[in-house]
Amino acid sequence: MSRRHRAPKRKIEPDFRYKSTLISKLINCIMLNGKKTLATRIVYDALDIFGKKVHEENPLVAFEEALEKATPSLEVKSRRIGGTTYQVPVEISPERKLSLTMGWIITHSRSKTGKSMTDSLAMELVDIYNNQGSTIKKKEDTHKMAEANKAFAHYKW
Repeated sequence: MSRRHRAPKRKIEPDFRYKSTLISKLINCIMLNGKKTLATRIVYDALDIFGKKVHEENPLVAFEEALEKATPSLEVKSRRIGGTTYQVPVEISPERKLSLTMGWIITHSRSKTGKSMTDSLAMELVDIYNNQGSTIKKKEDTHKMAEANKAFAHYKW
């Protein structure tokens, strides 16, 4: 793999219902085997259910608020110094924050058995909106790990 150039960022088109690039990124992350229409239907139905459960007339606003609540600000990276590996807390770039958050939401939604993906995604979003659930726990665990290793922050590069 060449180290000369960084791959250019692709421009993601906004979705057709909410005109939001966040929703379109969520659709792309949920999509499996190129079935984008199925992923779109899952996301839109889940957002409709989510909007009804949190009593929000515009589910996009509630979705953005839920994403904000689930977004981590710090993570730990392994850094090897003198034969010892340290977990060094580092700030996360905005793109990585978004991809981590969406990945956690989708992973925890898929892990719920006995329900359709639409229902489990809607329930995960409701849990995040109410500051509970496995995605919020994952964010708190990430922050606790960074806080516990604050002593090694001077090893940042």
